[in-house]
Amino acid sequence: MDALKGFHPNVLTENARKLLGIIVHCGICEYLRMPFGIKNESSHYQRMMNTVFPEESLEGWLIIYNDYIIVCSDTWENHLATLERVLQKIVLVNMKISFKKCQFSYSELKELGHAVSGLSLGIDKTKVAEVLLNPMPQTKKEMQSFLEFCGYSRHHIKDFPRIPNSFYELCEQQTVYEMTEESLKAYGLKKSLTTAPFLSIPD
Repeated sequence: MDALKGFHPNVLTENARKLLGIIVHCGICEYLRMPFGIKNESSHYQRMMNTVFPEESLEGWLIIYNDYIIVCSDTWENHLATLERVLQKIVLVNMKISFKKCQFSYSELKELGHAVSGLSLGIDKTKVAEVLLNPMPQTKKEMQSFLEFCGYSRHHIKDFPRIPNSFYELCEQQTVYEMTEESLKAYGLKKSLTTAPFLSIPD
């Protein structure tokens, strides 16, 4: 599920309102609710969601990442019960849900770059396709972006810590960015993403 209007459900305190004033033609106006663009808004929103669903999160069947709410169940009956419990809490705190962005009763879903099911955890292939279409990094910034994506998927790549050492050396401030033969060989890491295995809980 996807919460509607992002950070706006957060009601600001009197002190916070004074810090978020904006100048308009008729004077100074203050936000009553959390606007977009504040530096610590994501962490504040996450804390708010954790306080709304404290027991559900501790029980392990509810995952919250900012405005994303994921309900996990092992049976259909249990799924209906837990989903009803979450929706009742949403109504109770007067939270709004964007039904256009919601997905209900899926055996597999793609979130945050992962393909998640009840049996396994894999890499979202659409994200991998985007990386494969990109040309070889030509600057340190492009290389850092590539390494960040690979690092995020490192659990699916065998012997990952041994592969990108030459890339990290290229990103050092005092190093001239130049692709060596060793770096070109290490760039084969890109192909490893296409054959990355799914992870599952052992028996």
